[in-house]
Amino acid sequence: MRVIFCGGMALLAGGCIQVKAPDKPIEINLNVNVKQEVVVRLQKDAQEFITENPELFPQ
Repeated sequence: MRVIFCGGMALLAGGCIQVKAPDKPIEINLNVNVKQEVVVRLQKDAQEFITENPELFPQ
């Protein structure tokens, strides 16, 4: 009896749910500056390479 009651309640509750697409498109603005991080990493890697290989870059 309990199973029938729970099943009936699930069917009744299932009719109340409505899924509808929004009227306007979803817009996500991400203002991320990746260029700065890449440049800093490249500068650090280049500086380490130069200090580890001074014979390749005479001053």
